[in-house]
Amino acid sequence: MVGGVTEDGPVIRPVDFVSTTTIVALCIGAVFLLCAVAMTWWLCRRRREHTKLNSDKSLAFRPPHRKPTAVKSPGSTSHYLKKSPSPTGPAKSPPGSGGQTPSPTGSQSSNPGSQPRTPQGTGTPAQTPSGEVTLSIENEQRDKAEIENNEKTEREKNHAAENNKDNLGQLMFKLRYVSEQNALGVTVVNCKGLPAREQNATSDPYVKLKLLPDKQHQAKTRVLRNTRDPVYDEDFTFFGISKDQLQKISLHFIVLSFDRYSRDDIIGELTCALSSVPGLEEADNQAISLCRKICPRSLKIQSQGRGELLVSLCWQPINSRLTVVVLKAQNLPKMDVTGLADPYVKIYLLYNSQRIAKRKTRVKKRTLSPVFNESFVFDIPNGADGLNNVSLEFMLIDWDRVTRNEVIGRLEFGGPECQGSALNHWREVCSSPQRQIADWHKLRE
Repeated sequence: MVGGVTEDGPVIRPVDFVSTTTIVALCIGAVFLLCAVAMTWWLCRRRREHTKLNSDKSLAFRPPHRKPTAVKSPGSTSHYLKKSPSPTGPAKSPPGSGGQTPSPTGSQSSNPGSQPRTPQGTGTPAQTPSGEVTLSIENEQRDKAEIENNEKTEREKNHAAENNKDNLGQLMFKLRYVSEQNALGVTVVNCKGLPAREQNATSDPYVKLKLLPDKQHQAKTRVLRNTRDPVYDEDFTFFGISKDQLQKISLHFIVLSFDRYSRDDIIGELTCALSSVPGLEEADNQAISLCRKICPRSLKIQSQGRGELLVSLCWQPINSRLTVVVLKAQNLPKMDVTGLADPYVKIYLLYNSQRIAKRKTRVKKRTLSPVFNESFVFDIPNGADGLNNVSLEFMLIDWDRVTRNEVIGRLEFGGPECQGSALNHWREVCSSPQRQIADWHKLRE
């Protein structure tokens, strides 16, 4: 409004013009007011519905029905227990209850004389006059029998697991001899009941075979994936074998499980002396089927020991060199059916428990008392404090042309597992530089 002041008072004049900004502001304020009212009404209604829902839930809740505990009939001297209802049969009302829910108060029935009785000591449960549901003697006996059965099953499983350690399955193969060609034919048919690997409960088996004692004739089957009963049906023919040689030759099978990322696992082996196969020479070009049990391979080392190794060591601190002489070994286990082995020695130099150098001797064929007489010189790292962080590891290995070489025994100097005669030998070498000191040591696993 626009006005002024006169003698009669202020002069009031009407506003001729209202701006657009004022109108817009009034409209926005009205909209906000309506939104606030609507929001308040919606929240109040939501709260009332939530309160009503909670009250309905509390009314619908019913406490679970409890089974009454076992009680004696008030007017009875017998110590009968109530019989539990059968989980499969129809629900029956106890006598005198009139089909109503049994009362946990133990009230007497209107006709106690009609209650059936069971002689004491028979173990058959009966219902008390009050009709409560209680734990029966039959359930206790059933639980006891179930526990005994579970214990028996567990014992049988443990016994079966112990037997499976030695049960490595069977190998089926065929032999035939062709005298005109001086050829021995071997057919690897199949294997049955091979043990499973722990990782995937199966196996990837294959079979290697060779003729002993010369080991010159060797072959192997293909690998079959994910099976414990592989079927090969593969034929192999070895030429240049006369009838006189048949009596001296043995067929050696090794069953292995292929491993893509590490060494193949040796499942077991078996040996078949051709002299023990009846009618092999007479049945010219006729196949003779045989089935043999696969035996563990590690038993031969466990029963015979691992032998001894004679080594000589010399520490030269001026040149920071360690001289190792592998002299000989003795009392080695029989690694072949011929009673011999093909041993050699591999040596590792370790610094701070890390292998930094290795050497190996030549293979000594068909002997259990090899003489090596080979010398090796190892350079000790410049930062080493003498032999404090230096160690030597010896491995005596049986060489094999077809299968992986098998470690017969180990020996360690200066490492955490150095003990006994090896520890005394190593201390003497460290304290007596420039001296070549030799000693015998038993090989360990």
